[in-house]
Amino acid sequence: MKKTAFFLLIVLIGFGILFSGCEKKSGEGITLKNGVLMVGVEIGYPPMEYFAEDGVTPIGFDISMAKALAEKMGLEVEFVDTAWAGIFAGVDTDKYDCIISSVTITDVRLQQHNFSRPYIQNTLAIVVKKDSEFSSIESPLDLAGLEVAYQEDTTADHYMAELTELEGFSFIPRAYDKVMNCFDDLDLDRVNVIITDLLVAYEYLARAENLEIVWMGGEEEFGICMKKGNDALTEAIDAALGELFSEGTMLQISNEIFGMDLVSALR
Repeated sequence: MKKTAFFLLIVLIGFGILFSGCEKKSGEGITLKNGVLMVGVEIGYPPMEYFAEDGVTPIGFDISMAKALAEKMGLEVEFVDTAWAGIFAGVDTDKYDCIISSVTITDVRLQQHNFSRPYIQNTLAIVVKKDSEFSSIESPLDLAGLEVAYQEDTTADHYMAELTELEGFSFIPRAYDKVMNCFDDLDLDRVNVIITDLLVAYEYLARAENLEIVWMGGEEEFGICMKKGNDALTEAIDAALGELFSEGTMLQISNEIFGMDLVSALR
């Protein structure tokens, strides 16, 4: 009886070790730093990612979502502030695991990187000063001959580049490394108009009463960008995102940041 009891005890201990070894966190072993999700982000794109008034603490929709995502995966989160011009090279060279920084999913980017499921919808918008001579703009074709500000290497930049392929269309490009510089120069009348993400336009209109949106279009979706071929992390992030949608966390973050639901259509 003693031998039988001892044998059963050994078997139970063995099963305990086996099952405890199977209880891995969803992000374990698939990130660059054990137990940490390193996130590349360009902190200077309100309301998606920007610094709080202390100039140190990152806040915004993407920041809140990244924190919730990492927690759902059983990981800590570490933000790596990166200039937009080099943000894709950073994920390609393993400086961070993923990019959560208002990255539009495009056919070209899908060829070069892995992407999660979309997590928020967006469109482009043209912003001008209220009651200015540019308030009559009705479409991007009306930008011909104007000084147009946009953040370089964004979908706004690419959109304007596509317009230049139209016969007879030309404009004066004013490309900036930070979107906030576009709005600074519009305020100083150094440019005529801005083309940017609608989500960003809403943020600036909430701050300044002298701005207005005269056109919206070019529907797009943001996703989490990863190194090409990093399928394990992509699957883990997609699973965690799915849970954030289903439990209502994404809606809660959207309501907190925007005061409206901009995510449920993607659920």
